[in-house]
Amino acid sequence: MKKILKKCVAGLLWIVIFSVSTSYAQTNNSDNEYKKPLKQVLTEIQDRFHVKIKYPEDMVKDRFVPYADWRYKTTAAATLASVLAPLDMKVNEEGPNAFKLKYYEYSRITVEEGREKLAYLSSRYNDKTSWEKRKYDLRPCMLQALQLSPMPARPKSKPIITNKRVMDGYTVENIAIETLPGVYVSGSLYKPLKIKGKIPVVLCPDGHFGDGRYRADGQYRYATLARMGAMAISYDLFAWGESLLQFKGEDHRRSLAMTVQALNSFRILDYLLTLKEADPNRVAITGASGGGSQTMLITALDDRIKLSVPVVMLSSYFSGGCPCESGQPVHLCGGGTNNDELAAMAAPRPQLVISDGGDWSANVPDTDLPYLQKIYGYYGKPEMVQNAHFPKEGHDYGKSKRLAMYDFVAEHFNLNINVVKGADGKVDESKVVIEKYPAQYVFGPKGENLPANAIHGFDQLEKLFNK
Repeated sequence: MKKILKKCVAGLLWIVIFSVSTSYAQTNNSDNEYKKPLKQVLTEIQDRFHVKIKYPEDMVKDRFVPYADWRYKTTAAATLASVLAPLDMKVNEEGPNAFKLKYYEYSRITVEEGREKLAYLSSRYNDKTSWEKRKYDLRPCMLQALQLSPMPARPKSKPIITNKRVMDGYTVENIAIETLPGVYVSGSLYKPLKIKGKIPVVLCPDGHFGDGRYRADGQYRYATLARMGAMAISYDLFAWGESLLQFKGEDHRRSLAMTVQALNSFRILDYLLTLKEADPNRVAITGASGGGSQTMLITALDDRIKLSVPVVMLSSYFSGGCPCESGQPVHLCGGGTNNDELAAMAAPRPQLVISDGGDWSANVPDTDLPYLQKIYGYYGKPEMVQNAHFPKEGHDYGKSKRLAMYDFVAEHFNLNINVVKGADGKVDESKVVIEKYPAQYVFGPKGENLPANAIHGFDQLEKLFNK
């Protein structure tokens, strides 16, 4: 009886499968746009091209590909691009025959597309005159895209400075600056313990790393620069760190984050250059990842920056995936630009591009650097742009990258790097004190010292710009 039952079930199952297949074959035509489930299409692509495609189930659930079988090309990559285009999806190539399904990213194109765009941009100018015309066409558009044209009025309040600490060869103070009415940016200001005459200023915008400006690798960098004789300031991303006292974490992924962060850098520099010890002829900016995006953007827009070190961010095919890097239409200026052109706007000021083999900056030595050298060559100074590439490293501002930056800043700003070297002749960061969060808070452990006029909520920030 059981055997008969099993045969009946198997027979019914075969009938159902046959019926569905027949029905599908009969209805899979132009009347229904040759539509197929996305998951089925991806499986078929994997089988046909012998590749692996990673994706979470919720990305493919209830999604269909129109004219699916008509979209096949000669390679897996070309087929996936064709299949996914109408769904606003794409894949990232993670290795040989390995892909990962992604939603469409407006800020990222393929490596080859990036090279093609860079070649096109490069063809638009061939000497200093034509390049500077392009540069000065871009700049006002970029400021307008950021909603910073005209520039908002600067609040008249004085910076809030608290809790000065004296360390081995340097000091640290907590600082907050009002950049818009009721909007504050918090940071840590590092200075040499003994200051003689004018000293360099180094802006250190933060990137998207855990612990923000409080992280250890950041503190090593800021303090070592101070021990070398410069003043260095680190400061929070918008809606990170103490900015969370005023805004929610999700507000960081709003387009105005890009605007506020740019304004924060301008306002911080405005203040630091009022200090009697600040040397306006030796102003630098350096940051990694999102901080690298800020480094290129601020240098492009502000001639007060005399030296820049963008870290693990320069790429011809990636403009920064966070809205704080590409949320405003800056990269649409001039008929379309990219981070290479933004970095080129630093010319002929000294620039060290730091890159690695583990992210989108992997192609800097053979793609981005030659382009930058061409632009710097228009000024007769191709040697003023350099690249420190670490092919076996990843996306960070690690020690090897810091060492390259220290040498570059010391050389161009005439700093004595020997004061931070040990007996072995290498830079010694061990004298830097790594502080915990509370020591670096401007407004107290619970934000109890936040000024009374501080706004709360993204809607209030929008009202400031709507005025």
